[in-house]
Amino acid sequence: MSLPPKPWPTGTLERPERLVARVLAPNASPYTFTGTQTYLVGDAQGLVVIDPGPDDAVHLAALRAAIGDTRVIAIACTHTHRDHSPGAAPLAAHTGAPIIGCAPLTMDDDGPRADAAFDVSYRPDSVMGDGDVIEGTDFALRAIATPGHTSNHLCYALEVGGDAPPVLFTGDHVMGWSTSVVAPPDGDMADYLASLERLYAREDRLYYPAHGPVIDRPRQLVRGMIGHRRSRERQILNLLAETSHAAPLPIADMVARMYRGLDERLWGAAGRSVLAHLIDLERRDMAVRHSDTHWAPAKGGLNE
Repeated sequence: MSLPPKPWPTGTLERPERLVARVLAPNASPYTFTGTQTYLVGDAQGLVVIDPGPDDAVHLAALRAAIGDTRVIAIACTHTHRDHSPGAAPLAAHTGAPIIGCAPLTMDDDGPRADAAFDVSYRPDSVMGDGDVIEGTDFALRAIATPGHTSNHLCYALEVGGDAPPVLFTGDHVMGWSTSVVAPPDGDMADYLASLERLYAREDRLYYPAHGPVIDRPRQLVRGMIGHRRSRERQILNLLAETSHAAPLPIADMVARMYRGLDERLWGAAGRSVLAHLIDLERRDMAVRHSDTHWAPAKGGLNE
């Protein structure tokens, strides 16, 4: 999806529906679309802030203005990438609200760091598990564990009781403009697909993603995302099959052939998702690693 024309509603309080408001952070990039959308869920009796975004003075000032004198029940993070959670600590200091939601993410330091995009300063007051609930006056936010994009990723279902179907705040697991990057070692393709299947089994009315427009046909989009990932897997297997009597295939060559027309700034991210697919195929005895960057099919050619 191409960027919408400017001006974007950066810093402006928008109210797409009752109990849901949002403020767009000024951090547009090839990885964040027009920026991170921070959601304010609730009413005059109390708010939950979902994904406070980057520790950016302009964005935090916009959030403080949007909150005003309303009590903040909690600050909830979907995951700890630096465009989602660093604003939690300064906002908690301002509001007195607890930081809850996803677990902090600590990665083993067994080589070059692969977690530069993570907010290592994130310190929640409590961690929500799958199914845990934040109670508001006339709503509840239920945590839905959706590992894959990151191992600590949560979505939040807004439940208002009765027969009303919930809406889902999907963070980066399902976005309104692009598929998510699944970057090893923390990102896991098998987990990501399992989480998509879990969301497909739900009956949510809308998705509010952290990046991009609202998703008004959630199950249709999720079905397409699952199909897209399976298609990428088939592409990789077909490319590997061509290596049966040749040298192992570099991931960079796969990206060049699989992602024609992709913005060059996103080639690195595409390569990480290809690696995630290859690791999944390796676990299923369908691919063999010669190095992190060079792969071959599990049967035939180099492996006979």
